[in-house]
Amino acid sequence: MLLLANHDDNRFLLGNELIEIERGSFVTSELKLMDRWGWGKTKLRNFLELLQKDGMILKKSDRKKTTITIVNYSEYQPTQTTSKPRANHEQTTSKPRAYTNNNDNNVNNVNKENIPLKKEPKIFTSEDKEYLLAEYLSKQIAKRLNKPLKEEKDLQRWAADFNKMVRLDNYDLEEIKEVLMFSQKNDFWQTNILSAAKFRKQYLTLLAQMKRDKGKSNTGKKPNKFHNFIQSEDNQDLDAIADKRREEALKRLKGGG
Repeated sequence: MLLLANHDDNRFLLGNELIEIERGSFVTSELKLMDRWGWGKTKLRNFLELLQKDGMILKKSDRKKTTITIVNYSEYQPTQTTSKPRANHEQTTSKPRAYTNNNDNNVNNVNKENIPLKKEPKIFTSEDKEYLLAEYLSKQIAKRLNKPLKEEKDLQRWAADFNKMVRLDNYDLEEIKEVLMFSQKNDFWQTNILSAAKFRKQYLTLLAQMKRDKGKSNTGKKPNKFHNFIQSEDNQDLDAIADKRREEALKRLKGGG
């Protein structure tokens, strides 16, 4: 976070709004921090809450942004003096910068948070479950539509989508596998789920339908006591049953009297 924080008071444009940011603060979002650190939403929020409770940071959020201020920032990054003439400083700071809010010494004021550093993409192998899911989907589509299997670059992209479902969406991998298999056996969904990205988009709908269909099948296979009762008396004369029970109740009452 020290690398993301502004070393001086700063201004930058966020959309059409001019934002003023203090030394030791930076503007970000949960999604950007999740992507930067490779964390899920729950883990990120717990971490930020821990830092805030410990008095290490202050966090303010609205619909557009999250502003994080590092408490006692000057203790970590003492104010540095420069030998540049004042006139030159005024020339270079008279105009607001377009969406830059961090001021690293060694990056010439490039905003690392809003211009993320490029990361080498993860290479998935057959030992990764996400890659196996991508292969399964590719084989199902190829067999059903009589088309070639997807190329390696497509499998890598699909595996990355499955990985995002676990890492960012916090879905269970075993449940993802179960729902994927359901989608490829369902007459409607097998013609619509033709990529991992589409599967991720429709995941909650697929999950709900899978559970609903399971509930229907379980109801048919394992009737409860109420169903057994209805079936046992279904073909009997209901009036006769009522009369018989009424007589038995009267005998119990007389016997008790």
